[in-house]
Amino acid sequence: MSEHSHDHGHAHHNHNHGTGKTLLFALVFTTAFAIVEVFAGLMANSLALLSDAGHMLTDSLSLAVGAFSAWLANKPASRRHSFGLQRAEVLGALFNVIFMFLVIVYIAYEAILRMLDTPEVDGGTVLLIGGLGLLVNIIVAWVLMRGEQTMNVRGALLHVMGDLLGSVAAVAAGAIIYFGGPAIMDPILSVFVCVLILVSAVRLLGAVTRVLMEGVPQGIEPGDVSQALSEIEGVRAVHDLHIWSLSSTSHAMAAHVDLDAMTQWHRVLPQMQTVLRERFGIEHSTLQPEDAEIRLGCVVGVGCGSDGAHVHR
Repeated sequence: MSEHSHDHGHAHHNHNHGTGKTLLFALVFTTAFAIVEVFAGLMANSLALLSDAGHMLTDSLSLAVGAFSAWLANKPASRRHSFGLQRAEVLGALFNVIFMFLVIVYIAYEAILRMLDTPEVDGGTVLLIGGLGLLVNIIVAWVLMRGEQTMNVRGALLHVMGDLLGSVAAVAAGAIIYFGGPAIMDPILSVFVCVLILVSAVRLLGAVTRVLMEGVPQGIEPGDVSQALSEIEGVRAVHDLHIWSLSSTSHAMAAHVDLDAMTQWHRVLPQMQTVLRERFGIEHSTLQPEDAEIRLGCVVGVGCGSDGAHVHR
């Protein structure tokens, strides 16, 4: 019988615990200022301020989803979920991206209406509140960038960077209008911010899709993994190699390993696990040893022994 070996990593639990605290701090800070900005935007009749406030409120929701997802992802594995709930992080990021697309469409629609019929805007209020919002967003972005860079945090950071750009647009619009410029700059700058956010949202959507479709993680080349394992003494070849992500910080691999002799497996296995963990960041591996001579015999049609390995054709 071929034996299977498993190597499980559990470092993601600590990562997600720290991620949850980071997102919770950002949630409280962002929500508090968003409420202030909504009232200021209504008083100043500024779409730049209201769009920035809208971004911040969606940030609050995204940060809440992120914190909840990080809490779920920190749950240990169970019989029903043998890998734990690490994919909760990915689902949280997907929710944030989709929600951001909806916000972008709404703000762009409002901006077009205001370009056609531009209302009076209180430039002084926009400049003041936009400046305070810029400071708040810089602090929140700094906190998130210093935390663990999981996909969940990247999704939340996408929203915050959108807010930061929105605050810059609000400050610019407020300054232009305050010093006598046209009020139409308010909706024009809002559209510009939407375009910038859209680019980042599309990139994050690509990363989320890669994980959900179980694609090979970014930065890992299967050929390099196979070659590195094959260089270990006693390993003839590696085949049926599959690499995928459980979350943005946890990767898994399954493969069949051809050995010169099955008696070498207990020596080879720890070396392979070390290479996978230290060189490629793959914490969970499922490796099946096979006798190289027997497998090659199966391939050329000589026949397999009683413990012959199966071959995918």
